Amino acid sequence: AAVARLGLPAVLKTRRMGYDGKGQGVIRDTAGVDVAWEALGGVPLILEAFVTFQRELSLIAVRGRSSGQTTAFYPLVENHHRDGILRRSMAPASGVSVALQRRAEDYARAILDDTAYVGVLAIELFDGQAGLVANEIAPRVHNSGHWTIEGARTSQFENHVRAVIGLPLGPTDALGHSVMLNVIGRAPSAEHVLAVPSTHLHLYGKSERAGRKLGHVTVHGTDPVALRAHAETLAVLLAEAETGARSREPQPDVTPSAFAL
Repeated sequence: AAVARLGLPAVLKTRRMGYDGKGQGVIRDTAGVDVAWEALGGVPLILEAFVTFQRELSLIAVRGRSSGQTTAFYPLVENHHRDGILRRSMAPASGVSVALQRRAEDYARAILDDTAYVGVLAIELFDGQAGLVANEIAPRVHNSGHWTIEGARTSQFENHVRAVIGLPLGPTDALGHSVMLNVIGRAPSAEHVLAVPSTHLHLYGKSERAGRKLGHVTVHGTDPVALRAHAETLAVLLAEAETGARSREPQPDVTPSAFAL
């Protein structure tokens, strides 16, 4: 019935506990309906129509404990995924107008105030001709906000703690540009990663497993050209580690075609 209403292709998802491509199945034709239904274990599920969009943005928002405290927002960031897993976030996102930032903040503020929320909340948004369309709401600190550790005046983690214990929120403006890249499946050589200038490596102490987020790397700076080159070098190192390819020394002159800041 839902497929008849929304049409195909569509995405069938579990309502809870879905992340990094888990708990969902793409239905491209009627033959795939039963396959997806059986794979996800039946009800309760949600079916979503495909959305046409140019890019995914996310907004990290934070609201304090008392009604008189300020609600704060970080700059919109642009996210890139592969195989349902976030691979990199670029902060701030390029080409974001004041109006677009304000519209995203208005959406988030409505959610925060309506639920009397306290702490950090993230909203993933499709940016397209229809405007901003919510893709996911995460009531917590979020992967796409990890860049704030080095790249913002106050990290999302510190502001979450400040909000929960009733302290004033810290400023959320970005310090230059940042690219955050996730470490997936297998960790690269820390020596090679940290040889790339302006790079910060965060590993979470998890065991290696295909498709698992083991940590993240943030490269930060004020020169967009140099930052793109460093980020592309890191992307190659991470891809080699994930696929099991032999790591090589990072090359600072890699063409930065995959990144736009």
